[in-house]
Amino acid sequence: MEKQICTRCIVDETVPGANFDEKGLCAYCRLHDILEKEYPLGEEGEKRLGRVIEKMKKAGRGKKWDCVAGISGGRDSTYSLYLLVKKFGLRPLAVHFNDGFGNPTAGMNMQRTCDQLGVELRTITSDWRESKDLKISFLKASTPDMEEATDIGIATSLYGTAAKENIKYIVIGQSFRTEGVAPLEWNYLDGRYLKAVHKMFGSYPLRQWKPDDPSFNLDIWHMFYYTIIRGIHVVAPFYFLDYIRSEVDKIIVSELGWVNTGAHYYDDLYQSLMHQVYRSKFGIDRRKYNWSALVRSGQMDRELALERLKEPYALDDPDIIRLCVKRLGLSQEQFDGYMKLPVKTFRDYPSSYRFIRAMRIPIWFLTVIGLLPKSAYAKYFKCG
Repeated sequence: MEKQICTRCIVDETVPGANFDEKGLCAYCRLHDILEKEYPLGEEGEKRLGRVIEKMKKAGRGKKWDCVAGISGGRDSTYSLYLLVKKFGLRPLAVHFNDGFGNPTAGMNMQRTCDQLGVELRTITSDWRESKDLKISFLKASTPDMEEATDIGIATSLYGTAAKENIKYIVIGQSFRTEGVAPLEWNYLDGRYLKAVHKMFGSYPLRQWKPDDPSFNLDIWHMFYYTIIRGIHVVAPFYFLDYIRSEVDKIIVSELGWVNTGAHYYDDLYQSLMHQVYRSKFGIDRRKYNWSALVRSGQMDRELALERLKEPYALDDPDIIRLCVKRLGLSQEQFDGYMKLPVKTFRDYPSSYRFIRAMRIPIWFLTVIGLLPKSAYAKYFKCG
């Protein structure tokens, strides 16, 4: 039997939370339309973003930096940093989280970009023993959340740096129009969940939390501290801008000498291993929600996207996959054994999910006042 596919994008019934309506439209398309109204483009979007930029400049007066900007060497973060400096006249501190699987091309992009823009680059390098132990723990947990530690490490490096330098704004290069929102069952972010998996399967102790050196600690309390007590805001400028990837490529290549890493998210070599596991073990193809976002925003033809789903993905590099397994210190037999474990999701482990659901209204309010992006609310309450 053929799978039901959204009449507008390429989300099908294998994507959790698709919830097709009577017209065959998926819940992610409906969410996209809601976010479009929340974050208008054009003149209104420019005005709203302009007001945020002015607040950032005001908060940065008398300080060395106006904001912390996450950077990975990929297209999105590179262009985001370019805009902050060249268009908005801000003084960002670029922060990169390194967990041992960085793409050398992305590394050169970061250094070249920061040098040409006159921006300080600060790399937060995780303890390799912790990072490796967490990655193996999630392989043993047998859930799709293989990048849990990396995602939390990125978040804590940004919040920790902002707290250390007394900076009130964090800028991220994300957009629902080009990336979409991942289903909760495919990508669940929760510090308590990470600790539960580590306690069950890990062997190396994690460092304790410090405000300016959080390590892999990002529980509800830590988020309360950073957002409410310290008043740190997260800003996603692309939500207000007509961000066209093909046009952005021309700008950052010509002005910054940026080199394409080979695929979206391929600033992290571990993505090769993850993609293989997603596909072969979990039946997950993340291109479905990524490319669906491009289809909705008119940057990719729907029929072309459906055809390209049949082709191998650029991340499918056997040599890189073997390198990742080796870097984890695993034999191929050990790795294959983890692949045979029964499939599970975050719901099979202790987490803060029930509490987060109970805090729906406060979390919504935090997005309204700008302490959290609206995509955070959508992630936990609209996507699975």
